[in-house]
Amino acid sequence: MAADPEPTTTNADSDTGYSDIATFAKAVELIRQDYVDGSKISYHDLVYAAMKGMLSSLDPHSQFMDPADFKDMQDDTRSRFNGLGVEVAVRDGLLTVVTPMEDTPAAQAGIQSGDQILKINGVSTDKLGLQDAVNILRGEPGQKVTLTILRPSTKEIKDYPLERKEIKVQSVKGVRLLDPELTGPFKVGYVRIVQFNEPTAEEFGKALDSLEKEGMQALVLDLRNNPGGLLNSAVDVLGQFLPPNTKVVSTQGRVSSQKHDYSTPVGVKERPRFPLVVLVNEGSASGSEIVAGALKDLHRGIVVGETTFGKGSVQNVMQLPDGSALRFTTANYYTPSRIVIQGNGVTPNILVPLSGEQERAVAALRNNDKIQPAEADGIIKSKDLQMMRGIDALKGVMIYAQQSTPKGDAVKK
Repeated sequence: MAADPEPTTTNADSDTGYSDIATFAKAVELIRQDYVDGSKISYHDLVYAAMKGMLSSLDPHSQFMDPADFKDMQDDTRSRFNGLGVEVAVRDGLLTVVTPMEDTPAAQAGIQSGDQILKINGVSTDKLGLQDAVNILRGEPGQKVTLTILRPSTKEIKDYPLERKEIKVQSVKGVRLLDPELTGPFKVGYVRIVQFNEPTAEEFGKALDSLEKEGMQALVLDLRNNPGGLLNSAVDVLGQFLPPNTKVVSTQGRVSSQKHDYSTPVGVKERPRFPLVVLVNEGSASGSEIVAGALKDLHRGIVVGETTFGKGSVQNVMQLPDGSALRFTTANYYTPSRIVIQGNGVTPNILVPLSGEQERAVAALRNNDKIQPAEADGIIKSKDLQMMRGIDALKGVMIYAQQSTPKGDAVKK
């Protein structure tokens, strides 16, 4: 008669950590004892390398940052850093451009959202971690970097020689009333948010103030190629359009402490409920997806363009005693109607794809402040179909509102 099998323990039962930490410590000592290159076996180097591998094994957005990397991340949120101006992520195992930031070497060279970076300075990115790639892309101004890019839409592989420079991100740009040649009898404002940083909400409020003084009747909010940024900044921007204490995004993770609802702030200046269009594309990610998703779900704006990138996970940053930091995913974002942004993106109300030629023309317009207004209007009319469809949608809303407004009864004598 066969003996009964030994009872097995589950991972939860055995995952106390002590035996595994002992195994790790033994591995470190064996490497320090016998590894051939003595310059690579300090405790500091081995533990840092282990933490990099540990975080990168979790998902494409989790990473270990040494003190210098952590400082760079903090500089990002303050709208200033050195590099090429390209936001990257790992997508389907490939280092992929989320968006090239405006007025930067990457954007000016013609790099586009969705481009895949095959090599950096001739070195394959196949086994390069996200933080390692970012470290190579950044560096002292004036240094040259060559990116080998595969563009999935055309299957073209091309080298892009770029030069690093100091990048100062102006988060709110292009504030103006659009030309009547585009909008007809209506005064339609235009604002582009490039990234959600610390000063964004304040700058955006000032932009709306100036447009309202000019008599703005409707607004085009351009979030195309906006890679996101600070969650609180995106929520504060939504406070310009929605009543105080309106839930605009929620997070949910594995543990109850990661379940949060985020609502618009109180004390924000009340504004007229003017018609609103939000422009998005594949380069719209994270914070811009939160804004677009909330305005769509709450029926406050019409979203026009292409399905967004789908970067909707929450990363917490925890600083360690030596100045390094862990950045790891703790939850996913949900729009007000409980749609998961991660992997799905935000689908526009009005889907308007652009061809490669049209995308290049629009990108060139956004990155060249010397183009004259009349020429810019011509490019918008002929190439920027997303902008034109957005303007048409606003005009339709305003025409309908005019026709639906009841006329006052004549005074009876």
